[in-house]
Amino acid sequence: MTIEIKTSKIEPIRNTYAHIARRFGDKPASRYQEASFDNAAQINFHYKPLWDPDRELNDPGRTAIVMGDWYAFKDPRQFYYGTYVQNRSAMQEKAEGNFAFFEKRELGDHLGEEVRQKVQTFMLPLRHAEQTANLNNMFCCSCTNFVMALYQALIFEGMDRLGNAQYYSRIGLALDGNTGDSLTAAKQEWMENPAWQGLRAFCEKTLIVKDWFETFIAQNVVLDTLVNDLYYRQLDAWLGRNGGQDLLMLTDFMSNRATESQRWVDSVIKIAVKESDANADLIRSWISTWRIRAQQALEPLAVAMISETALPEAFAALEARLQKIGLEA
Repeated sequence: MTIEIKTSKIEPIRNTYAHIARRFGDKPASRYQEASFDNAAQINFHYKPLWDPDRELNDPGRTAIVMGDWYAFKDPRQFYYGTYVQNRSAMQEKAEGNFAFFEKRELGDHLGEEVRQKVQTFMLPLRHAEQTANLNNMFCCSCTNFVMALYQALIFEGMDRLGNAQYYSRIGLALDGNTGDSLTAAKQEWMENPAWQGLRAFCEKTLIVKDWFETFIAQNVVLDTLVNDLYYRQLDAWLGRNGGQDLLMLTDFMSNRATESQRWVDSVIKIAVKESDANADLIRSWISTWRIRAQQALEPLAVAMISETALPEAFAALEARLQKIGLEA
């Protein structure tokens, strides 16, 4: 008696979801495509939102930017919930290891008074600006629920900025023995120190902008580029020269995250500018407006924190970034 084992190949009736097939063709789709495209309702809404009764729930008209296809905004990182969580979990694990190393070896006790004062006055209050960045990105997120590719990237950015604020708080606690005194003092600096009042006013202005894409420009392009250069390049260099090298491991998460996020932000601007001359002109006007406001806001902080040349150097970084994405200042 012989037994023959045969295999049969079963062809799938379809390879992916219908809405994905309509965009990409009936072929196996990536997880990013399945999670990010054409999965937001466009018609048959039951009611208009109480907070904006003149518009539909998923309404692209909450910005003056006009796109033929809003799903042109793809995330070059290919982040959807699963990949984002895995990526940030690895980054957080590294950050936790850095904090544990710093605290176990009591490296904070070896910092000079000048370095500790610099951190207290100019680094810890930044957690309040990061909270503003969280609010701004969550506002943009709430206005882009008609296109998941943008919506999810913005909520990831918003949660990252909340994480930044928490890590700055952790730095304070690591230096004050977990008493919280450093955070109380940092809030007082934020509220009363003249060097911070320009940035405080800038943050408040961004929170009342109605057009979400303008908020995106003000926060993620103009302010973030300048602040990232001031803190993650210039202040890092100052700390390295003045005995604060050990602190750099505590800001590693923020620095690496900012570099990664810039790829996505730049792609958004490039796509919007390429869509039409009207979009390009509008984006240039927003950048010009917020550059002027940022210069007025950051000049006292940059001078007090580093030197009179610090802000011009940061603006040079902004100019280089704008040129790279095809926008002159």
